[in-house]
Amino acid sequence: MIRIKDLSKSYDNKLAVNNVSLEVPRGAVFGFLGPNGAGKTTTLRIMMGLLRPDSGQVVIDGINVASDPIGIRARVGYLPDEIFLYDYLTGYQFLDFVADVHQLPGDARKQRIEELLSLFGLSEAADEYTANYSFGMKKKIALASIIIHSPKLLILDEPFNGLDPQATRDFRQLLDKMVKNDTTIIFSSHVLEVVEKLVTHVGIISGGQLRLAESFSNVVKNWGSLEKAFFELTDTQQPESSLTAQA
Repeated sequence: MIRIKDLSKSYDNKLAVNNVSLEVPRGAVFGFLGPNGAGKTTTLRIMMGLLRPDSGQVVIDGINVASDPIGIRARVGYLPDEIFLYDYLTGYQFLDFVADVHQLPGDARKQRIEELLSLFGLSEAADEYTANYSFGMKKKIALASIIIHSPKLLILDEPFNGLDPQATRDFRQLLDKMVKNDTTIIFSSHVLEVVEKLVTHVGIISGGQLRLAESFSNVVKNWGSLEKAFFELTDTQQPESSLTAQA
């Protein structure tokens, strides 16, 4: 499904991603972990064709992302770390706009929009401008927009940040259903509790270098816990608190 080979990217002569290689099998849920500034967001942006690497390549379903970035974006649901909405569209209008981009037919479009608004608890706010949404509501409408066309690959940068516990649970259950329908998911997160409940595979990056990439079951077998692997591989110390408490 996804193959990353010898990927490197630098900013101002400083390596943000340093010779990263990994493979994510079809149907996997891959949790991408690392401290702030470790290279997670840069890697995800390269995967979407939003950044061009200094070297290396990303291949998705046999397509080199650098050669067809627009085609890749049409096939993938991507949630960036910074949400962009059209402030003076209502929630319904925004989803209708995205559905139009993906050429969803009229009857199916209306049903899909109403289904997603209900799923994320936004039905009553459907006719409000997104400019008036809270941060959590903006995150929900953004999440709804990226799955409106039922993509077979999701790339999500910190998707659970800003979601309340109910929305987190509901979205996790939705991702579970999508995986059963052969959807592959790659997401970054700091919330280990959520990661542990969702992933089949884990990658840990620090200082731009991939420290670990393997199945979650192997991580638990070899390290005892994901938290232990994270702290040891990233040389991170966090006394008196747990990474699971971070948002």
